[in-house]
Amino acid sequence: MSDPSQAMLEPITFNSRRGALAALSLLVVGFFLLSPTSFALGKLDAVAFAVCHRIPARSFFFGGQQLPLCARCTGTFLGVLLTFVTLTLAGRTRAARVPPPRVLAVLVVFTSLWAFDGLNSYLTLYPNVPHLYEPQNWLRLTTGMLHGLTLGTLVFAVFHFSLWRTSRSQAVIQGWGELAGLTALAALLIGLVLSGGDYLLYPLALGSALGVLAMLTGANTIIVLIASRRENTAHRWRDAAWPLLVALALSLTMIIVIGAGRAALTTALDLPF
Repeated sequence: MSDPSQAMLEPITFNSRRGALAALSLLVVGFFLLSPTSFALGKLDAVAFAVCHRIPARSFFFGGQQLPLCARCTGTFLGVLLTFVTLTLAGRTRAARVPPPRVLAVLVVFTSLWAFDGLNSYLTLYPNVPHLYEPQNWLRLTTGMLHGLTLGTLVFAVFHFSLWRTSRSQAVIQGWGELAGLTALAALLIGLVLSGGDYLLYPLALGSALGVLAMLTGANTIIVLIASRRENTAHRWRDAAWPLLVALALSLTMIIVIGAGRAALTTALDLPF
């Protein structure tokens, strides 16, 4: 026969570990928020510094200030944030299926355009290597935005599939009309960025940095749920507080470590960015 006292200790052990991880996660979040930065836009630049090359010639400027992310990454992470917000407002937070194959095919094309333009742009870094066309920041922004729609859709679907105990057998994007609507919103956002109004500096900087955090936290939440064997257990958002907090702390830890490593490498190699 199994020992009843042992069975009682198991949830206590799990809860104590969960509490310790939550406390550690709060320390990480607090450290990131309270630590000083040397960047003009503070924490937003710190987030971007860990994930983007930030080459000035490949970035947008508003009011003489460079956006935290380059043009391509600005598009990508604004696209991710736009997708998360749009699908949430559309009531798809418990949808557990990826889009149908015809929609997935278009999303694959979106990412292929991003990869193709990125490769062509990369080749221009080498003067003696031929490339098909001269890169433009508006094209980097556009292909990045399309790729962001793909990333946001897939991560959104897998996140909610992994989180909820009771989900709906519904695709997060159900057909051409919904994909067209999301793409139209992306086009409006691209037009807003290209309008160049100085007042857009902080909204775009904040939106793109939040897109980075949303993407990393969404992906890390899936990892946390699987690692802790807590997938498909949440009944309501309150039940998701712990994995989301741990995932956010993990994301910020990645940003801090990668940023510090990049800063050290940049200094050691005397790189311009």
